[in-house]
Amino acid sequence: MNFLEKIGLSALYRTDPETAHGLAIKALQLGVAPSPGLLTSERLRTEVAGLRLPNPVGLAAGFDKNATALLGLSRAGFGFIEVGAATPLPQPGNPKPRLFRLTEDRAAINRFGFNNDGMEAIADRLKTRPRDAVIGLNLGANKTSEDRAADFARVLAHCGPFVDFATVNVSSPNTEKLRDLQGRDALMALLGGVMEARAGLDREIPVFLKIAPDLDDAALAEIAEVSGTVGISGIIATNTTLSRDGLTSEHKGQQGGLSGAPLFEPSTRVLARLYDLTGGDMPLIGVGGIGSAEQAYAKIRAGASAVQLYTAMVFGGLSLVQEIVTGLDKLLARDGFETVSDAVGKSVKDWI
Repeated sequence: MNFLEKIGLSALYRTDPETAHGLAIKALQLGVAPSPGLLTSERLRTEVAGLRLPNPVGLAAGFDKNATALLGLSRAGFGFIEVGAATPLPQPGNPKPRLFRLTEDRAAINRFGFNNDGMEAIADRLKTRPRDAVIGLNLGANKTSEDRAADFARVLAHCGPFVDFATVNVSSPNTEKLRDLQGRDALMALLGGVMEARAGLDREIPVFLKIAPDLDDAALAEIAEVSGTVGISGIIATNTTLSRDGLTSEHKGQQGGLSGAPLFEPSTRVLARLYDLTGGDMPLIGVGGIGSAEQAYAKIRAGASAVQLYTAMVFGGLSLVQEIVTGLDKLLARDGFETVSDAVGKSVKDWI
């Protein structure tokens, strides 16, 4: 992190967290955020579910909900970018305040509630996306929808032609009863509709399922079974947690999903369990608590073919992306791995 970025982060800490997030988006739109450009090497290049990535470090959904900073993000060093979540109709989300910094815990709690401009506005922006970046869309459902399962298929049908992959998000804790869709029967029906919508696209794109970290072994086994049956492309593990174990911040009691450093170990255990359940045959993307190259590397060794981050940038700035990508390259080289895929799952037994 350079001196100017330190000053900028210091100023953002003195503002409301959601306002600070908006200012970060504005910096990307204006081109004043760190912009190292393409970060890659022979060792870092990898393929996940047919997506050719320059490196395996991606941006998690939720940072650029409305796809308004795609150009800036495409120059920030990420190997891939996920925007959204997008719902069929625009919705304001939950009342403010709805985002809280837990500085002592290097974490955040949010209860946004899928606030976004709706699929039509987001699709219009995706039509003019940078073509040299791998960009996906997180699919969501409207809070007032009478058929939430159908919402995911609607968004994919409308926005699918303009993205490289899509993610079915049934794991946000901030939309009432959304996580109920992770049950076997509900998930089978929902994913069946999404896969039918994908079949109607002119270009078949990978579809991922994003799950919660608060699932027991039986629920994870069901998800692994359903995922294999319906033919989704991979699983993103994990979304935010409802747990508050070990927190010290004054905001620890706020309602919503917890992200950041405290999520690293539980989300990695879920990741490793899924790798074991699927026999390493299904691509997994590891998310939750990554704040360093060492943690990104640990996720890969626990079974992730690629990783995503978001909350750590609140504390480490956008330049953290370059630090993690270059550091990961060195760690792979140190341990004699010629490619990212060579390291996937090598330490899975340490986590299960």
